Amino acid sequence: MLDKIQPYIDLVSNNQNYRRLWLSQVVSNFGDWFGILAVYALITKYSDSEFLLGLIIVVKMMSLASFSPFAGYITDRFNRRRLMMLCDLVRGAIVLGLLLVVSYETLWLAYVLTALQMMFSAIFEPAKTSSIPNVTTERELVDANVLSAASWSIIFTIGMGFGGLATAWLGTDLVFIINALSYVLSAWFIYRAVIPQKKMEAAERKRTRNPLTGIKEGFRYLLDNHHVLRPTLAKGCFTMLLGGLTYMLILVSEDVLLMGSVGLGLLYSARGVGTGIGPVIGRRIFNRERDWVRAMGYCMMFAGAMYAVVGMTTSLVVMLFFVFIAHAASGANWVMSTVLLQRRTPDTFRGRIFSTEWLLFTLTQSASVMTASWVLENDWLTIQQTMIVYALLLSVAGIVWHFTIAQQEQTFQLNREESEHFATANRIDV
Repeated sequence: MLDKIQPYIDLVSNNQNYRRLWLSQVVSNFGDWFGILAVYALITKYSDSEFLLGLIIVVKMMSLASFSPFAGYITDRFNRRRLMMLCDLVRGAIVLGLLLVVSYETLWLAYVLTALQMMFSAIFEPAKTSSIPNVTTERELVDANVLSAASWSIIFTIGMGFGGLATAWLGTDLVFIINALSYVLSAWFIYRAVIPQKKMEAAERKRTRNPLTGIKEGFRYLLDNHHVLRPTLAKGCFTMLLGGLTYMLILVSEDVLLMGSVGLGLLYSARGVGTGIGPVIGRRIFNRERDWVRAMGYCMMFAGAMYAVVGMTTSLVVMLFFVFIAHAASGANWVMSTVLLQRRTPDTFRGRIFSTEWLLFTLTQSASVMTASWVLENDWLTIQQTMIVYALLLSVAGIVWHFTIAQQEQTFQLNREESEHFATANRIDV
């Protein structure tokens, strides 16, 4: 057992700059997940609308999406370390503003502040992900991303679990204060880290002074390099249906299990544990990076099948088990696509590529949640029926991926291997 976790221990012990970047992620993620249920609690406390509950999720996603192109341009053009510190401090102040939501009449403020918080997250996330290759070696990169994903899931599990209890026992105000403090601590860890970054050449900086030009060049690079485009699509295709499924867990806890925040904390904890273990399992099953794009399709098929079972049962234990398995597949998909993008994208384009990935991810998740909430608001299907439909469509999406995107990747890999073989043969002849 120790030999399996030793690489991660060595990474954190020996790589000081990654350790500090990782610790900033840990504390800020804890605050986020600790506080998210408090936001949901505000919505349900001052309104009884499934649509308004779904809308707060959509506001989060659409705010990320609308600002992502500009955020990617910023993270490629300016110092990412300073940007991350600024985003942390501003987000901490914004979260404190949620203390002003005290009635149905002030509920609109929760949506406005959440939108602002997500706009700064749209800068922080691609800056952080783009920085990981710059503080790790080629050999450490996969371990660093697996550890980041595992940490996210562990903190997600702890934060959601304790967040549900804290929201119920301590109230939302104290939860928001803890969330704000976590951002301050995150900024302190980043302040202590050294994060190298390749700067744009003078000609490129001059050419892209207009943000629209820089954004346009980022999109053009992505469209011209299909080997980068393919992993960029993975998260968006997955969450096109998984987003609605995770949203429906909120309603399942309320209306099927009748357990409120406690039940949701347990379901989301199962989600978090699965997301953390999934990359480790996926790395062992698909140990060659050349197979990862195909594996993403398998993950979609498998997660869909698991969520179909969740929609068919009313047992908490069964739900926890199959939510755990479904999100293990999701976690594997997440890390595989992230590592491929980090390896295949130049540093000066990395922020724009990851922000584009966030754009696709947030748009598809927003559409997924909005559609599910609209179906349920109009009583066209029950919660469990809607979940089964979404789950089956997720498996279908995986099948389509297998016969389209994965086939294109296979052709790319074969052509690359032939080119490498030809180049090697020429060197030997010379």
